[in-house]
Amino acid sequence: MIKSSLILLTIMLLFSCKSNQKKNEILTNDNSIKTVAVNKDYFISENIIGEIKEEKIKLKGVETLCYVITTNSQATEHQMGPWCPRHIDEGKEKAGIWFSEGKVYDVSGHFIANLDEFYKDEKWKLFREDGSIKVTESLEECLGAAKPNVEEAYHNYCVECLPDYFKNQTTTYTIPINPMYQENSQRFGRGGIGLAFNGVKFDPPAPTHAILAAHTIAPLDDHGGHVNPHGGYHYHAVTGSTKEIEQSDVHAPIIGYAIDGFGIYALADKDNHMPSYLDDCGGHSDDIRGYHYHAGAPGGNQIIKCLHGIPGEIKIQE
Repeated sequence: MIKSSLILLTIMLLFSCKSNQKKNEILTNDNSIKTVAVNKDYFISENIIGEIKEEKIKLKGVETLCYVITTNSQATEHQMGPWCPRHIDEGKEKAGIWFSEGKVYDVSGHFIANLDEFYKDEKWKLFREDGSIKVTESLEECLGAAKPNVEEAYHNYCVECLPDYFKNQTTTYTIPINPMYQENSQRFGRGGIGLAFNGVKFDPPAPTHAILAAHTIAPLDDHGGHVNPHGGYHYHAVTGSTKEIEQSDVHAPIIGYAIDGFGIYALADKDNHMPSYLDDCGGHSDDIRGYHYHAGAPGGNQIIKCLHGIPGEIKIQE
């Protein structure tokens, strides 16, 4: 009887140890994967509110030294916009871009006029009899159209929110200085993926189902960005418009950091070759940069697919 009890106790202890070990594996840096610390000097200082601070913050129960970065998400290297043309006769220079099934399209007046054919749905008609296009023209109209449940008054509209509507909005990013690689990937919420060196947020995929269900279109500008009420100006695509840090080899340049501290690099290298052996999140590792991500193609509506590090936090103050 005593022998049986000892065997049972041993089995329970082994199970407990394995269970705790599994939990620790989720929260512990995998030392077999090289990691490289975040370089705060890459950020454009004029686009940062105050200074980049260092703080110890608990992330997933692990006390982590982080950079705390606050911005107002306003790009400086390029003009923000344009997005929607005003007449079906206007060309692509007066408008932004849209994407469908991996391809990028110029949102010219001609494109707007033929959305019924493009989507094979006769309910699409974003223009009036005189050829003028229905565009959101105020903060009130932006708030009514740029949300999952688009108000009926703004169905069949080209949705355009301006950066000035939310210029006083700030976003604070808490990013681990030394990223901690996890074998198990995790999805990100709607808070954001990370940020470019100009302080503009990289966002998860645009909610195209909600947008198209109301027969609306919310174009990105040629730089891959647009504006919504809960994040201001932000990017859904990487098009090469923002600050890049060239690499000493042929590798693609780094364009920003994910919220877990791992670098996000452009898709193609200097020889226009695509990266190989990317994992489920769009990342891989090399001897110089350690683990890092590569941004997806602009038409894919997906900058990176998930995270392989313990994520920091993104907080928006409106």
